[in-house]
Amino acid sequence: MLKGLVTGASLAAVLCLLGQNSAAQTGRVMDDCEMKSEILGMTRKYAVYLPPDYDHSQRSYPVLYLLHGSGDDQSGWVQFGEVLHIADRAIREGHSTPMVIVMPDGDTGRRGYFNDIRGDWRYEDFFFDELMPHVEQEFRIRQKKRYRAIAGLSMGGGGTFMYALHRPDLFAAACPLSASTGPIKLEDTKRYTRARAEIPAVNVSDDVLQEYFERHSATELIKSLDPKSVASVDWYIDCGDDDFLYEGNSLVHVAMKKAGIPHEYRVRDGAHNWTYWRQSLPEVLHFVSQRFHQY
Repeated sequence: MLKGLVTGASLAAVLCLLGQNSAAQTGRVMDDCEMKSEILGMTRKYAVYLPPDYDHSQRSYPVLYLLHGSGDDQSGWVQFGEVLHIADRAIREGHSTPMVIVMPDGDTGRRGYFNDIRGDWRYEDFFFDELMPHVEQEFRIRQKKRYRAIAGLSMGGGGTFMYALHRPDLFAAACPLSASTGPIKLEDTKRYTRARAEIPAVNVSDDVLQEYFERHSATELIKSLDPKSVASVDWYIDCGDDDFLYEGNSLVHVAMKKAGIPHEYRVRDGAHNWTYWRQSLPEVLHFVSQRFHQY
């Protein structure tokens, strides 16, 4: 009888340890975090993924800013991109270093990650001046370029291109996926700004249009910026062979080749959908992890 009790107690202890082990292998996601934005004059939401050992350590972590596409919000990568499952598995299998992943809402108020051409909606300023300082204080995040990366899909891929090109001093790696790369020609610029339904048609001067074009076209930025500055970011560009945005991504690849900017350029079988991006995310996590390491 005593032997049976001991065996039962031992079994319970083993099961308890197994449960703790299992819990330790699971990160957690909060998809309804809030912060006040003075720049946008409203409360903004964001989601965050914390790696499995976050609650059991005192260390600080590298960070990946992960941007959603048009029509989604901060929960897009959580709900459809399965970021919790994919990141946990990548970390467990040793393909990714533990990192914090921040997913801001780029859909509320006006859709998109850029400052408006009229200057009355300054989302990019919010991102750099308010969101980044907020989350990097709120969570245990390393606050240096070498520990910071950015990635995103479609509209978020466009945000990835622009943010890393505008502020290469802030990011070690950038991974635009199926990206909207901005207007290819100056004539496209007004149509490009009007294509966003939240922005009424506006009459602006040719100089303003020219400035907006040069700042929001990935190919124009690559032509005009110092190649060494752009090359200080490690680039991973990924777009499916059946994606309707293939042309812009191909032109960015060519522009980087001509400028001598090292980058990874991937064209895989696939279209503009979550099936493709879920397959891309493990590669993104592995790519940025290599940039967070020291060799």
